[in-house]
Amino acid sequence: MWVISRRQQRDEKIARLKQGDSAFAESQELIRLIKRDIEKEHLEVICEETASGCWFIPKNRSKTS
Repeated sequence: MWVISRRQQRDEKIARLKQGDSAFAESQELIRLIKRDIEKEHLEVICEETASGCWFIPKNRSKTS
C-alpha cells in the first residue's frame, strides 16, 4: 500500500482549485494545510465544512464547459 504525504495531497488539491475544479478533504490536518495555502496564494475559494470533511469550491471558475 502506498502512503501519500499530506503535503503532496495538499499540492494536488491546490492545483485542482487553480484549474477551477472543486476539491474535498476529510482530515483536519489536510484541511488546515489547504486553508493555509489558499490564504498564501490569495485564492478566492468557498469552504463548505460538513461533518465528514470540507469542500473547497473556487469562486471564479476559469474552466470552460
